Amino acid sequence: MPGLSTSPAYNHITINKLHPTFGAEISGVDFSRAVEKDVFDEILAAITQFGVCVFRNTGLDDAGHVAFAGQFGELDDVTPYTAGGRAHRLSDVRLFDVGNIELDGTVFALDNVRREWNKGNGLFHVDSSFNPRRAGYSLLRAHELPPAGMGGETDFADVRTAFDELPTTLKEELRDKDYITAHSLWHSRKTAAPGTFADVNPEDYPMGRHRLVQRHEASGRETLYLAAHIHHIEGLDPDASRALVDKLFRHATQPRYVLRIGWESPGDMILWDNTSVMHRAVGGSFEGRFRRDMRRATVHDGSSSAWGLNEKSDVRQGLP
Repeated sequence: MPGLSTSPAYNHITINKLHPTFGAEISGVDFSRAVEKDVFDEILAAITQFGVCVFRNTGLDDAGHVAFAGQFGELDDVTPYTAGGRAHRLSDVRLFDVGNIELDGTVFALDNVRREWNKGNGLFHVDSSFNPRRAGYSLLRAHELPPAGMGGETDFADVRTAFDELPTTLKEELRDKDYITAHSLWHSRKTAAPGTFADVNPEDYPMGRHRLVQRHEASGRETLYLAAHIHHIEGLDPDASRALVDKLFRHATQPRYVLRIGWESPGDMILWDNTSVMHRAVGGSFEGRFRRDMRRATVHDGSSSAWGLNEKSDVRQGLP
C-alpha cells in the first residue's frame, strides 16, 4: 500500500477486507466494556489502513457510543444546530441525530424542511469541512432500521487511491498549483435541494478553507480532500473552478473507488476517517415512510491539517 511500508499486525481483532483498496469489517471487539488499549491501538491501525471500518451488532447504547468515540479524541456537538431553539431529540448533545424521526416519534412529514436539509447527505461529502476545524473520525450507529430492502446504505469513496491513479499531468498540476478550496454547508444544501434554498447565497456565510491535495498524516499517503461542500477553488474563475471540481469528483467516484456498505441490524456501527474517504447516504433514506434512527458521533480532527487555512475559532456552522 502506498505510504505504508508494511501492513499492521492484528492480534486482537479480526479483519475482513471489503474492497481491493480500502474498507474492512472488524470483529473481535468487546463493546460491553471500555475498549482496552491494545485493542483500540489495532482499531486505530485498521482505520488508518482501510479508511472505513464496520462493526456489526455492537450492542452499544448512546452512552457507550459516546464513550467509544471519545477514545479517538475531542467530540463535536450539535449546539450550532440548536442555537436557534430547535429541540434535540437525543439525550446527549455529542450525538448528531441523522435519522428521519420527529420529537414525538413519528416519521418526518412530507413537508418537513429537514427532509430538504438532509438531501445534502446524499451527495459525496466529508463531515464539517465547512467549519474552522474539520472532522477527523465519524462513528455512525444504527439504532432502528427500516425493513430490509428499503435502501439506506452508505457509500464510501477511496480518495487516497483516486489521487494515486490520477493522470500524471493532472496530478502534477494539483501539486504545483496547491489549490485552496472554500467549503460551505449552504452550498451543498443548495446543490441538493435548489428549490428549497433558491434564495440562499452561500457567500453570505462563512466558509472553511482547506488545501485540495493533502498528505494524510496517519498513513503518509497523498489524498484529495474533496466534498460536495466545495463552493469554489480560490484563484480560479467560477467556470474553471467548477469544471476542475467536477472533473475530480467524476474521477474519485468511479465504481472502482466506491464501496457500498449495507446496514444489517440495530447496533451496527461504521467508523470512517473523513480525511481519507468521502461518504454519502444512499436511496433517499430520509424520505421513506419507515422509521430510520441513525446517530453519529463526530471527532474533531487532531492532525496538523485540522484547521486548514482557517483562524482557530469555536464558531461553527449549523442549520436552523
